[in-house]
Amino acid sequence: MTDRDIPPKSAAPTLPADKVEQVHDVVLPMMRVISRDNGVGLTRDMVLMAQTLRAGGAQVQEVGFTSQRLHDTGRELRLWGRRALLGKVPVQIFSERVYARCLPLGHANLLVPNPEWLLPKWLPLLPRFTAVLCKTHHAERIFRELGCRTQYIGFTSPDRHDPEVFRQRAFFHLAGRSTAKGTRVLLETWQQHPEWPLLTVMQNPRTAGKQVVAANIDHRVGYLDDAALRRLQNAHQFHICPSEAEGFGHYLMEALSVGAITLATDGEPMNELVRPEHGLLIPVATVRQRRLASYHYVDAAGIAQAVQAALALPPAELERLSAAARACYLANDAVFAGRFRAAVMAAVAMPTEAVADVVPVAAKS
Repeated sequence: MTDRDIPPKSAAPTLPADKVEQVHDVVLPMMRVISRDNGVGLTRDMVLMAQTLRAGGAQVQEVGFTSQRLHDTGRELRLWGRRALLGKVPVQIFSERVYARCLPLGHANLLVPNPEWLLPKWLPLLPRFTAVLCKTHHAERIFRELGCRTQYIGFTSPDRHDPEVFRQRAFFHLAGRSTAKGTRVLLETWQQHPEWPLLTVMQNPRTAGKQVVAANIDHRVGYLDDAALRRLQNAHQFHICPSEAEGFGHYLMEALSVGAITLATDGEPMNELVRPEHGLLIPVATVRQRRLASYHYVDAAGIAQAVQAALALPPAELERLSAAARACYLANDAVFAGRFRAAVMAAVAMPTEAVADVVPVAAKS
């Protein structure tokens, strides 16, 4: 991204606090959640938002686009046909991706972005969104500086806790198919420390590369059903998550949900979710800018420092951190639904003129 792609900083308002606080009891209108249906994180986010809105009384349509042109064109045409028959949907919520041809289909359009995936070509479209709803304070700051009207909503993840599973003094790393979880440096570092406990790594075959073989590494390249994955999450006392970047960080939040001692990268937004009062932070070695997000890279020395600190914790402190992690997850999960629904309704209730004056700098000449 060039300097011309990134507008200079400008002040922009958040959604009015009084509106956010006053809409909890309002009946929600018809809504549409639009996302790429990738079968993993984006699909899960779309379903979670739709279910949260339905629980508040809204009718919600989930629209998942794929990379198959014929399928997506047909879906788009059906949406336009619905508009011709029934008019615009009161509100559309775009998850991560901006589908420009869908913007005219809603009276109000909201964006729930992952900053590291926002493409430069979408920046000029930001003025067409009523508001940007942010999963992290990191994202809130980024989009406010772009001139957008923002509202922090946070986010949540499924509760993975199973107290019946025996917990072993071992480490777990859930890489999935992401290439930004710091998996390679983690495996390389663990190979240098045969004295460390077992590290179990779950990785998708599409991104795993060569399987690592070591006495204290269980590198599982393949697919697990959800029940087996949940058992693994609960069976390990420590979860190590050296992410380079996160839109939110579901595997961080799921680690907290099981009460794991969670080791996470000390960079935004990872250190928003995992803080010293309920986890351990891995020092950052290098930071690089990509698109709107900063990527934080850890090295072997930082991983070793955090792992040694975790292994040195006395039993009482391990119990305290585990309970604090679980409490953090429960507190976050308890407030998300109301905060999300309130932010959506506050944006819908805004008069048109209140939105028109919020023009991102990218659109100004």
